[in-house]
Amino acid sequence: MPTVPAPTIELKNVTKIYSTEAGDFTALKGIDLRVDQGEFLGIVGKSGAGKSTLLNMITGVDHLTSGEVIVRGNGEDTSVHKLNEDALALWRGQTLGIIFQSFQLLPMLTLIENVMMPIDLCGRYQARLSRQRATELLTLVELEDHANKLPAYISGGQQQRVAIARALANDPPILVADEPTGSLDSVTADHIFDVFEHLVQERGKTIVMVTHDNSLGPRFTRHVQIADGVLTEMTEPAERIKRPASAKAKVRRTK
Repeated sequence: MPTVPAPTIELKNVTKIYSTEAGDFTALKGIDLRVDQGEFLGIVGKSGAGKSTLLNMITGVDHLTSGEVIVRGNGEDTSVHKLNEDALALWRGQTLGIIFQSFQLLPMLTLIENVMMPIDLCGRYQARLSRQRATELLTLVELEDHANKLPAYISGGQQQRVAIARALANDPPILVADEPTGSLDSVTADHIFDVFEHLVQERGKTIVMVTHDNSLGPRFTRHVQIADGVLTEMTEPAERIKRPASAKAKVRRTK
């Protein structure tokens, strides 16, 4: 029998309990999930379902109560929640790119400086090459002409593309995205999906994205439903929405 490759991300019986004044609240209830290399996985659920908590378990931003999260990136198997804070920060900088709904660009830095920041902090590239690397990433998302602008002078969709470029700064094998299109109009959100599809299909990235929008399910290579801290449904779409070849071939500009 052929050997089944190990998943890139694996959650084993992950439980997260928050202690509140009203008592304990179980946000995740024994989650088992695997994400294979090169997947564009969508985690779909309503507000409060546990989507963001699940992402926080993968990134190590929050501590789990029980279970284990194993991430296989850059040739190593890492049990995320067994790392100390210093090792976790270094691992996260080298292995994960994180994209937020609110962009979280630093307003006093230009676009190219925002992209350069994680490169300089992580030290994966030589300092003299960080600007070149950042320029290449802004070119990937077709914003190289705006490199020296401040975030306030570009649109929301453009800011999100800068956030994607910043997440790619250290060439991580895995991207996680927390409602990255939730504050964008439908046309701009569609452009962001084009970027993600390009990264999966052409760059071999693995992407995990959470969203409250059920209609986005067919845009993922696979999606799972989460409700009340439990994975209720795992779906492999019979046929993904057909996209024009030109839409997949390159990232389109957002005015």
